[in-house]
Amino acid sequence: MNQAYILTLSCPDKLGLVHAVSGFLLEHGGNIEEAAQYNDHATGLFFMRVQFACGAHDHAALKTQLAAFAGPHGMLWQLHPVSEPMKTVIMVSREGHCLNDLLFRWKSGLLPVHIAAIISNHRDFYQLAASYNVPFHHIPVTAATKAQAEARQFEIIESEGAELVVLARYMQVLSDDLCRKLQGRAINIHHSFLPSFKGAKPYYQAHDRGVKLIGATAHYVTADLDEGPIIEQDVARADHSKTVEDLTTMGRDTESQVLARAVKWHTEHRVLLNGHKTVIFR
Repeated sequence: MNQAYILTLSCPDKLGLVHAVSGFLLEHGGNIEEAAQYNDHATGLFFMRVQFACGAHDHAALKTQLAAFAGPHGMLWQLHPVSEPMKTVIMVSREGHCLNDLLFRWKSGLLPVHIAAIISNHRDFYQLAASYNVPFHHIPVTAATKAQAEARQFEIIESEGAELVVLARYMQVLSDDLCRKLQGRAINIHHSFLPSFKGAKPYYQAHDRGVKLIGATAHYVTADLDEGPIIEQDVARADHSKTVEDLTTMGRDTESQVLARAVKWHTEHRVLLNGHKTVIFR
């Protein structure tokens, strides 16, 4: 019986890489169903994503054979069975629009994830979590307890086997240590006023300045606050007639959509890191 896989890889660019990869898959009984590649001339790197079906070898055997193939090319690669949803933990504070959107998309079959747990520094959404039968962990955070709280958060993430952590409006700054532990597997969302309107009530600041665009950015979490590799961005137009409440609603809708797309692309293994940037195979 054929099993569908997604292979992602990057390596120094050279002639014949597409031929080499497709030849390897043919040799091992793989039938390519979707393929995309990108050559970054600025860095000299080659990126590729291939979805293929294979019944000749199981996952473990394919990984062993891929390791032998990839070594001489200097490839960084990953192989994922398509049928396995990505185990995910969501972290949230007191704004639930992104959390609610992700939960609905998951249960509607629109995201290839399994939401294993919700972590929050407030109790606001324990009933929402219960309505989806998702374990809810309330972990208060203060300056004095931040280290212990993060240790408990990471313990939950690891015990659930989470491959992805989504900061769905989690309004706490993660420590450098936790950022390093979650490198490449944590996605954050924020409004795109940064750095123009920092701090509390950014939509009030934006309204006061008469902004014409409301935006949102989803990015990977790094120790550099809100400066990780960008996955997705979008904007909505505003005009003089919009109230603060209008801007806030528009912003929340944009944040939800941008975060959902970023999570979908990540869980479909369409995002490859390229230094401080990303390559997105949509």
